[in-house]
Amino acid sequence: MSSLYVDRRGVTLKADGEALVFYENGERVGTVPLAPLSRVFLRGDVTVSSSLLGKLGERGIGVVVLSGRKAVPTMLLGRPHNDAARRVAQYRLSLDAHFCLRFARAIVEAKLRAQAAFLGERRDSELRSRYLLTLSLKRLASSIAAVDQQPTIGSLRGLEGAGAAAYFEGFADLLPERLHFSGRNRRPPRDPVNAVLSLGYTLLHAEAVLALYGSGLDPFVGFYHALDFARESLACDLVEPLRVEIDQHALTLFRSEKLRPEDFTHSDAGCLLGKAGRARFYGEWEALAARLRKLLAESVSDVTAAIGEAAAGAT
Repeated sequence: MSSLYVDRRGVTLKADGEALVFYENGERVGTVPLAPLSRVFLRGDVTVSSSLLGKLGERGIGVVVLSGRKAVPTMLLGRPHNDAARRVAQYRLSLDAHFCLRFARAIVEAKLRAQAAFLGERRDSELRSRYLLTLSLKRLASSIAAVDQQPTIGSLRGLEGAGAAAYFEGFADLLPERLHFSGRNRRPPRDPVNAVLSLGYTLLHAEAVLALYGSGLDPFVGFYHALDFARESLACDLVEPLRVEIDQHALTLFRSEKLRPEDFTHSDAGCLLGKAGRARFYGEWEALAARLRKLLAESVSDVTAAIGEAAAGAT
C-alpha cells in the first residue's frame, strides 16, 4: 500500500470508477488508481469532490489535510472498527492508575532504549562524535535503569525529559554544523532540522491516529499522556518510541544534502520548508512511512491485547 501526496495549487480531485482523477483549469491532467492507496495527504489549495471522499472512506483510505504554512493536520477518517466493547474497556482502564503506570513505564523504556540503540550504532561508526555519544549513552543508560523505580507518571515524565536532553546532545553532534541545531524546539521550529522533525512527527502522529481509529480504539484516550482537549493522547503514547525513526530519517536527508539550509525560509512564523524541499521530503518519506505503518500496526495490536487481558482479568 502507498500514499499519495498532493501539494499543488488549483488542483481538483474527483473519482472516476476505481481511479482518482486530477483536473487543472477544467482539464483532466492525470489519474491514480485507488487500489494501492492507503493514505492521501493534501496541502495547499486543493479541491476534493464528495464522491471521491466517499470512495476513500469506503476503502478505509485516510485523508490528511495539512493546513496553512505550519501544516496543521486535519484527518478525514474511514469507517471505524465495529467492536465498541474494546473502546469501553479502554475508557475503564484509562481510570485505572496501576494499569496506566505500567503502560507508561513500558512506553518510556521503549523510547529510551530506541534512542540508545540509535546513538550506539552511530558511536561505532562516528569517530569524531564517539566521546560525546558515549556520555549521552551513559546518561540514557542511567535513565533506563531507573524506569521501574518511578512511582508516578509525573516522575516518569521527568525521567523521559532527562533522557531526551542527553539524546539530543548526542544527536546534535551528528549533524552538519551549518544547520545550527542545538536541541529540540517547536511551535514554531526555529531551524531546518527542527522544521523537518516537526513535519515528520506530525505525519507519524497522523498515521497513529488512523491506525488506532481503524482498530476500534479511541485515539483521544491515552494511558501515559493524560486527557487534554483536542489532543489524541493514545496516539501520543504510541508515537513516543517511534520518534527516533523520524530523527534517523532527518539525519539521512541532511547528510545526503537531499535537504539543505537554502530549502528553508525564516520568518516570524518560524523556519519553514519550501515547496521544492517538500517535494524531495515527500519523495523520500514513503519508504519510511511503510515501515512506520508496520510498526504502528504491531503497537496497536499489543495495546489491544493488553486492554483485552486487563479487561478479562477484571471480570
